[in-house]
Amino acid sequence: QVQLVESGGGLVQAGGSLRLSCAASGSIFGLNTMGWYRQPPGNQREWVGTITRGGRTNYADSVKGRFAISRDNAKNTVYLQMNSLKPEDTAVYYCNAVVTTIATVRDYWGQGTQVTVSS
Repeated sequence: QVQLVESGGGLVQAGGSLRLSCAASGSIFGLNTMGWYRQPPGNQREWVGTITRGGRTNYADSVKGRFAISRDNAKNTVYLQMNSLKPEDTAVYYCNAVVTTIATVRDYWGQGTQVTVSS
């Protein structure tokens, strides 16, 4: 089995920063594209950004220039550095990864971590 475990969420004032981490573990042959999504209160889950195994990143317009995704392939970990946070960034943040195992290639999700930005 494969597990994704996020950490680093919390409460921060507007203008502040947070860094989320997501570590993958289990029977992993390879980690392909990894990314972050978020679900604001009362809204649907939305894409934040992704990073390929080679390090190419893409971001939603709403976070471009403020958020940065990186990864450490040796640690099977992806990070989300969030700067200049705004109250509208308040959401549950989910990690996603496309994982190759002995049997399949499929995506997995973490359990989510709450980020609250106060004004």
